[in-house]
Amino acid sequence: MLEELKERVCRLNLLLPRNNLVTMTSGNVSGRDAGTGYVIIKPSGVPYEEMRPSDMVVVAPDGKVVEGTCRASVDTETHLYIYKRRDDVNGIVHTHSPYATSFAALGRSIPVCLTAIADEFGGPVPVAPYARIGGEETGRMVCEHIGAAPAVLIKNHGVFTVGRTPEEALKAAVMLEDVAKTVHLALMIGEPQAIPAAEVARAHERYLRCYGQRRENR
Repeated sequence: MLEELKERVCRLNLLLPRNNLVTMTSGNVSGRDAGTGYVIIKPSGVPYEEMRPSDMVVVAPDGKVVEGTCRASVDTETHLYIYKRRDDVNGIVHTHSPYATSFAALGRSIPVCLTAIADEFGGPVPVAPYARIGGEETGRMVCEHIGAAPAVLIKNHGVFTVGRTPEEALKAAVMLEDVAKTVHLALMIGEPQAIPAAEVARAHERYLRCYGQRRENR
């Protein structure tokens, strides 16, 4: 069932190590089917180089495995908690990407000192308190602290990003690591200069309204 979504979620999981967002078998991507409410998520502990669409696990909103021969990711409860509380979210990515996670280790948000941060995130990337990994507590921290941004850091843990699609969530994860690296380097030289809030709001609104293609223009 949901073969097309399985292929998409598998392909996006394979992009995690290719973009240096995870090591070994860490991290995960999930996608929700809006029609059934079922969630497709990565299997636990399967090496990325061995992963196939048929390994993806189909999970119901209550956590029951609907289809799949592999054990679902240990972060499944976290993903399900977020989906239950965010009707606008149909894709979630979790990583321990090093530059972004270095801010999580410090319990420190990423300041909006780059236009790319203003465009994609609409403000500083927030950091949520520490939560025990793998359960609903982490999902609750994500929902309570992410705000309107597509990304949040979990203190001492890593990164969660969300999107209307799994592809949007992955884009946010890739862009987050990129800007985190630049801010990390800037902090080694001095103190990054924040962009004024009014300009952040203007840039973010313009990015949402003007960036990319629109179907009506094709």
